[in-house]
Amino acid sequence: MALIRSNVISGLTKWMKLSTNQKGCLWMSSGRLRSNVTPPSCLLATSTAAASSRRLDLSGIFPPMPTPFNKDESIAYDKLASNVDVWSKIPFKGLVVEGSNGEYVYLSPEERVELVKRTREFLPSTSKKIILAGSGCESTQATIAMSQKMADAGADAVMVVTPSYYKAGMKDKALHAHFTAVADNCPVPVILYSVPAFTVIDLSLGVIAELAEHPNIIGIKESGGDITKIGSIIHHTRGLDFQVFAGSASFLMATLNIGGVGGVCALANVLGAAVCELQQLTVQGNTEAAVELQKKLIAPNSAVTRDFGIPGLKQVMDWMGLYGGPTRSPLLPLSDTETAKLKKVFVDAGYL
Repeated sequence: MALIRSNVISGLTKWMKLSTNQKGCLWMSSGRLRSNVTPPSCLLATSTAAASSRRLDLSGIFPPMPTPFNKDESIAYDKLASNVDVWSKIPFKGLVVEGSNGEYVYLSPEERVELVKRTREFLPSTSKKIILAGSGCESTQATIAMSQKMADAGADAVMVVTPSYYKAGMKDKALHAHFTAVADNCPVPVILYSVPAFTVIDLSLGVIAELAEHPNIIGIKESGGDITKIGSIIHHTRGLDFQVFAGSASFLMATLNIGGVGGVCALANVLGAAVCELQQLTVQGNTEAAVELQKKLIAPNSAVTRDFGIPGLKQVMDWMGLYGGPTRSPLLPLSDTETAKLKKVFVDAGYL
């Protein structure tokens, strides 16, 4: 196998990798984004940039899918199939497998890869929906390995959360080195994921702006909710092929209005049509209707995120005809009182 590095006219570094597959056929990949055919993992080598022949347009809405569990907390793949079937009929741009709502921190490495594989299998063969897979781990080495395996399993791009266990050591220099190494060694595009509510690590504007110049880092899911920061990211990355997502429906309209491309929104799991409508109204400039819909979605969004979390989101899924099911321990189900409060929010908003 040969690895060839060449400078291209754009000034970016392009990597080309030549090898033969098991049938003796020559395989070559180059550029920034992944082609429709994923090379087998045996052709991946460390210290290689991602391969691609097309830009991955992420404009639109992505629901971060909850992982369905049986009562014994094993993964309910049959329920995943039925949920994916419902979501495949909603005008989402794609699906997120193992975002924070997917309880990925409670999954084994094998389960994490299998979920990506099954989601790809369960989507209709004619579907053009993009699969974004959460591949973040605490170590750089583990994140690279997980990203490569998820690419092989069918992910179109990976979403990499900031490592956070050793918080004091996660300074700008460490985070920059981490994401750069992952992007250098990932066969699909990388999306940064900043979610300080869970990690307490708020990826800085300076690091984001520098990482945006990497040819295999194509965007960020910004879940901090600071619209000033989101606007600054968009401003400092203008002119680059770098796309910014709102990490919640609560600030989706604001993000779109200042140049964001869409959202990865927990609420979209249960109110997918409404969240997609909000995105379309905003993009089309129908400000009055968009404002009214944004206001209507605020309370339901808070209910399935900040107020009642994943147990609340799964409960609403059950009410909406999807399969929510139980959480995996140590997360607990809602109490009767919490369930009643949650239901009132959706009834008052006219969604139940």
